[in-house]
Parts: sequence; C-alpha cells; structure tokens
Amino acid sequence: MDWLSQLLQDNKQVYAPVLKGDKTDFKHIGSADEISMDHIQTTLSAKAIAFPRTEKLFSYIRQKGDVTLQDYDTSMISETVVFGIHPCDAAGFKPLSGIFNWDTKDLPFNERMKRTTLIGVSCTQCDEYCFCTSVNGSPGNTGGSDILLTPISKEGYLVEIVTGKGSALVERYSSFFEAAPEVNKEDFIAGVPVRFSLDDLQEKISNMFESKVWKKQSERCLGCGACAFVCPTCACFDIQEEAKGSTGSRLRCWDACGFSLFTVHASGHNPRETQSQRWRQRLLHKFSYMPERLDVRGCTGCGRCSRACPVDMNICEHLEEISK
Repeated sequence: MDWLSQLLQDNKQVYAPVLKGDKTDFKHIGSADEISMDHIQTTLSAKAIAFPRTEKLFSYIRQKGDVTLQDYDTSMISETVVFGIHPCDAAGFKPLSGIFNWDTKDLPFNERMKRTTLIGVSCTQCDEYCFCTSVNGSPGNTGGSDILLTPISKEGYLVEIVTGKGSALVERYSSFFEAAPEVNKEDFIAGVPVRFSLDDLQEKISNMFESKVWKKQSERCLGCGACAFVCPTCACFDIQEEAKGSTGSRLRCWDACGFSLFTVHASGHNPRETQSQRWRQRLLHKFSYMPERLDVRGCTGCGRCSRACPVDMNICEHLEEISK
C-alpha cells in the first residue's frame, strides 16, 4: 500500500500484523511488504500498544537516607500508527479506557492512547469462534478505529474517517485518496451469525452469583491465564519491585484473575480459592460489573480466549448456556 509506505518514509512508528511461523501478531515494521492480512485473527490482541506486558512506572535512587524519584517519562512515547487492526480489537480500547480511567486517571495508558492512531480493516472472513455480532459489534464496526478500511477490490479500500485523528492523517496524505464509489459495505464483510441474546444474558447473569453453572463450566479450567493474556480487554495487573543496591524500579506487569494466587491475602486467606469462583469472576466482571460501573462491556467477541484455551473451553458456548 503506497500510503503506508509513505507513512514509513516519514518515520512514523507503525505496528501491523506480521506472519512468523504459523502465528500472526502485531509487530513494529520497517516495510509494508512485511504485513500479512490473510489471518482471521492475530494470536495476541493489540492492547500491548497502550498497555505493555511489563512497564516501568517510576524508578528511584536511595542516597544517605533520601530517596530521589524519577517519574514516568511521557516524552519517551512515540507517535504510533497501528495498521490492520480488526474491529473487535479496536473496540477493545474503550473497555480498557474505562478501566484505566474509572477512578484515578492512568497517565501511561492515556498518554500512549493520545499518541496512537488506529487504522482498522474490516473482517472479510470469520470462523466458528467469532461472535462479535452477539455483543453489539460487527465485522465492519467503526467503533474504536480512527480510520476503517474495507477491502472492496484487489487493490482498493473503502475508507471511513471516524475521528479527528483519522481526519488529520487522511488530510495530510490526501493525494492517496479519492471520492468513494457507491458500494454497500455489507457486501464485502464476513457474515458472523448472532449466537445468543445479549439482553437475555444481561438479565440473567447478574443474578447468578450462587449458580451451580460456574462449577460445571470451570471443571476443565487449568488456571493457565492464556485467555486473559490474549484478550483485548483484560486489564488485570500486578505491581512488582525490581531493585539492585540503592536503585530500583516499580513495574506494572500483566496478571490474570484466573490465577490461583491473584487474590491471596497477606494472611494466606484466598476469597476465590476455587477455579469455579475465579471463572465466575471472569464472566461477571465482563458482563455484569463493567456494564454496571463503566457502562461498557468487557468482551468484544473476538474469540481469542477460546482459540487459545488448551482444554477447549469455549466462552461463546458458555454464554449461550447462561442466556438460555
């Protein structure tokens, strides 16, 4: 794509899907030729662009009883373009923003998002794990993207400008764009069937805290955390100290509510001591607590958790069961 090549020539930091072995993931690219768009879904989501797996929050030096802090340096964050993000991934940044701005505004997350432009690409194919249409999404959903591209020919895209960020980028490179033809976008995107009623799910799940369904659904769960690590909306993290001599850093690292140690108190007490309680927390958080507190759902229907699960737990099948 000529437009993308020009972005790279202008020293934009661009992340895009890159195929390595049998997996496709978002990587920092140096050439448009590196991009692969043949996948249904990347293995990992793009959330690490704004919420890295490990991130230094601040560092410190101890000298003669005094402690000198070096706070988070926002000048180190580059202007970034994420190209080729699917609508279910782009939509995931809204739940993340809700979490990181619920109470105290999170500086690292917000500064990264300010400097990131998301160029989405509509989905032209899907598989049995996709269920975006069941959670009010779609393969051509513009929500979350700054620009959404829909392939309508071998070389051409229908361009939808969604935000001011997207408009500014298009205006800067206006020579690469022309008036859109009269086409129906729906003719070019994947058909993802609706698998369950979201209204029925919302009505029932909030009143199921003591239900036996959690034990039944979680019997195979290993507590490995794969579902949380590939998810575009999971935001659980741990805070760790990395110290050597008189210097050290405070680090934020990905964590998961499915881990057995996630809620262990200093006393040794664990309020979620069984895997069924942790599975219940995962689904209630996404489909009850977040809608109630943040007015946003913690699932975009990407299906990654089901693809990644080593014991074939399928979240969509579980949600269907609950809704019925």
